[in-house]
Amino acid sequence: MEVRVENGGSYEVGKSGWGKSLPVPSIQEIVRSDSQSEGPIISEYVADSLEIPVIDFSFLANGDEDEVQKLHLACKDWGFFHVINHGVKEQILEKIKAAVAAFFELPFQEKKKYAKAENETEGYGQNFVVSEHQKLDWSDMIYLLTLPSQNRNFKFWPLSFPGFKEASEEYSREMQKIAEELQANFSVLMGLKRDGLKRLQGGELKQGIRKNYYPICSRPDLVLGCSPHSDGTSFTLLLQDDDVPGLQIKHNEAWVPVKPIPNSLVVNIGDATEIQSNGMYKSIEQRAIINEKKPRISIATFMFPDDEQEIGPVETMIDDQNHPKLYRNIKYVDYVREMFSRKMEGKAHSTQFTKLHDK
Repeated sequence: MEVRVENGGSYEVGKSGWGKSLPVPSIQEIVRSDSQSEGPIISEYVADSLEIPVIDFSFLANGDEDEVQKLHLACKDWGFFHVINHGVKEQILEKIKAAVAAFFELPFQEKKKYAKAENETEGYGQNFVVSEHQKLDWSDMIYLLTLPSQNRNFKFWPLSFPGFKEASEEYSREMQKIAEELQANFSVLMGLKRDGLKRLQGGELKQGIRKNYYPICSRPDLVLGCSPHSDGTSFTLLLQDDDVPGLQIKHNEAWVPVKPIPNSLVVNIGDATEIQSNGMYKSIEQRAIINEKKPRISIATFMFPDDEQEIGPVETMIDDQNHPKLYRNIKYVDYVREMFSRKMEGKAHSTQFTKLHDK
């Protein structure tokens, strides 16, 4: 079940300015491969009885102090939480899921029209592939920059495919609304006004959406759908497959399955928020496992600062005596370039290279 990169080569920073990734074979096209693996990789302890916190977005949006405190504890203790009662119509969620599932059902030659090149992060394929000897994740994806709208590169959008553009744009708008409210609450929790982080980041958060497809595998213990990593975002909003679980997060040295709640979203703190909060809210290691009998889809909406924006701990989160500055300031695009230059390998993949102290 081992899949490695073929025909690798040199690569350069792409047009997005973010980084590079080698082209890879389609996992869907080799899903029946009988090649041998080095041995099981899904062997660590899984804490099935634990569950991540649940935040009621309707209470949060109305300024409920108890819910704001629950959000603080969820970010501090877990870095992950479900969001329910978020106000997005079920029809919109079903439309984007249907559009994604239909895209991945297209013939390979059709999907290949939207393939990412070596020096691009957008498009169909995989990211974080930095070596031709690297073992690949058991998944395919299509990643698109969605907001602001002028950032869209429609050569990667399957515009001829009925409903894809409309479903993506509608879903994008709804995620942006939720993201704005979450950012305002994170801002307050960091001792700023509701628009404090927005001002510090030079305006609205940018948005990109990654649509993932995880094929079945006859030996799911030999592969991972997504290698352990933390997100290099401000935060991420994930729409899970209601029927096929797969997301797991690291909590107290155990992997905790994130059990789907129908029509909910899963939110996780990203590296940029960990840095801004001076380590109060940590981005958490996550991975995706594979199902033996059913394929799985997921839709991750990444919220992140402008490329030229400098990120660093906000002044209100620094106390020289009790909580000194733990991270150096860095321009966001430089942070992302560093991140894309590495294979996804847990937390060592992310904020470690910005730390000022070994804490």
